[in-house]
Amino acid sequence: MTHAVTRRAAMLGAAATSGSLLLAGGNAGAQQKPAELRVGITTFLSGAASVFGVPAKQAAEMLFEEINKAGGIGGVPVKAFFVDEAPGTDHLVGEYRRLVQNEGVHIIFASISSGSCLACTPLSDEMRKTTLLWDCGTQRIFEEGPHPYAFRTQGYGTPEVLAPLLYLLKHKPDFKTLAVINQDYAWGRDSWEMWKAGMDALKPGVRVVAEMFPRFGATDYSTEVTRLLAARPDVVLSTSWGGDLVTLVRQATERKLFDRSTFVLPVAEASLQTLGRNMASGHIIGARGDHWNNHPKPKDPARLAKFVDSYRAKFNEYPIYPCHHMAQAISAMQAGFAKAIAAKGGAWPNDQELANAFRGLTFDTPTSSITLREDGQGLEDQIVGMSTFTDRFPFAVPKDMVIFPAAMVSTPVGMKSVEWLKTLKPDILAQMAAPIAG
Repeated sequence: MTHAVTRRAAMLGAAATSGSLLLAGGNAGAQQKPAELRVGITTFLSGAASVFGVPAKQAAEMLFEEINKAGGIGGVPVKAFFVDEAPGTDHLVGEYRRLVQNEGVHIIFASISSGSCLACTPLSDEMRKTTLLWDCGTQRIFEEGPHPYAFRTQGYGTPEVLAPLLYLLKHKPDFKTLAVINQDYAWGRDSWEMWKAGMDALKPGVRVVAEMFPRFGATDYSTEVTRLLAARPDVVLSTSWGGDLVTLVRQATERKLFDRSTFVLPVAEASLQTLGRNMASGHIIGARGDHWNNHPKPKDPARLAKFVDSYRAKFNEYPIYPCHHMAQAISAMQAGFAKAIAAKGGAWPNDQELANAFRGLTFDTPTSSITLREDGQGLEDQIVGMSTFTDRFPFAVPKDMVIFPAAMVSTPVGMKSVEWLKTLKPDILAQMAAPIAG
């Protein structure tokens, strides 16, 4: 989820839309059933973000093995082609083209980085290749123009920021001061812009006592922690993730900062196993969706337990949210192909027919159902709760969880997220469900 939303990435993606003569797969005439269903997957296999990318790859390999043992998709076995996002968007654009033109993939999953998604999504338009945005969070993808071959099979930045804000306003409505410490790149900056727009609309007058954006990959937060101890904010917001969040939490814990301020950590879930007992109780944590391992009322408890237990048995760790996002993309792919094949009376769909099948598609996950609305954005519920420790897990998990329906916290079609957040009224808090025990 690096969310590396950069102008450079967007320009690369836009430039890539000119001049290609190849429309991969063709869109006319009957399609012969292939010997294998080829899936291109971009994820981080190296670098700092591999803490998200490698578990997601493991989840994909595990699930594809299960699918193939069960007969494949439409009777066709699945074969994955993985591409490392770490070398950057220039590399990724070339790899996207290679996957389509040389490997003949039928569908692409892209990506963890929002910069990667901004680069690849225009390529889906040009090459007419169905592309599932399986993890990136930038709100810009579908707010800046239509992409008929692209579909995001999970939520995105706006609900992932708004849901924790609403939880805070409901559970600690009397806070008067707030500080932010976010990574200094687009996700850190954009998520703060969205949070502040919503906070100013719903609770005007909160005094921001510190805005800190340490460099991405920082290893020493002593200056920032000292400043926070001096400022004594009621609330500290950090949408940081991965090793940065782990380091920040450990250093803040050592200096008792968690005893003095309430932390709001919307992306904490993926770091909690690493933190173990270093994460304090009583702070607001999110998971970029509704797929906590201790989900209070999953739609399909047996399916969730099977996924969690199978992953844990195979890799000796609990699946984190990128694993669940990968599973969601695979579930969407299964449902999309089934719909497209049924629409053709059992025949194999071409690229246009496959893309058409995803528009408005609803598919089940272990915890809920996700609908891909008309602009391609998936509507995923969000769970937010308070960190606590139980006998079941050796790391913090949420209690007093609130499930936020996707439609409640997602920007309406045709609106820009920051502008929509500015229109929110305090009565949105009345729509919140009561907390559920974990």
